[in-house]
Amino acid sequence: MRLIGYDASPADARRYRHAAGIDDPLFECRYPLRDWGWTRARCEARIAQAGLPVPPKSSCFFCGAIKPDEVRALPAWCLRLIVLIEARAAPRLHTVEGLWRRSTRTRPGRITDFIRAEQLLPEAEIGEILRTAPTELLRFQDAAALVPVSERPTMEQWLADFTAGQATSRL
Repeated sequence: MRLIGYDASPADARRYRHAAGIDDPLFECRYPLRDWGWTRARCEARIAQAGLPVPPKSSCFFCGAIKPDEVRALPAWCLRLIVLIEARAAPRLHTVEGLWRRSTRTRPGRITDFIRAEQLLPEAEIGEILRTAPTELLRFQDAAALVPVSERPTMEQWLADFTAGQATSRL
């Protein structure tokens, strides 16, 4: 069973309608906040009433809905993975610029461009990821394909090595 934190607000009602229509044979999804009719404000009030710190609204760090202030608050390893994701996707993108889709008055379409403009990572590090990560990831995938499945390092391990700056040390 999965407990999903969609609340009873109009914004989450849209997400709920979409999610509720997905039949997942592995999990039964429940939405207790919706069942109780709680909005985000009600959730925050109850958490505060219990004397607990109210957590920030969460999302995946590579979600297109992430806000600039949330990007600024990310640790460097998350920023590096965003740069990697956008670098790998760039050759295939034709209708969008990056994870933020298209530039607006307040932000670029690529989170990488925001990271660069805000100097959240050193320019040399961004450049190195853009130059090598796509190639290294493809080399990893090609090399891994030659190894029996039971002996392959996982993508999780490659990402851990990448985060540690050792992506080429495996295979």
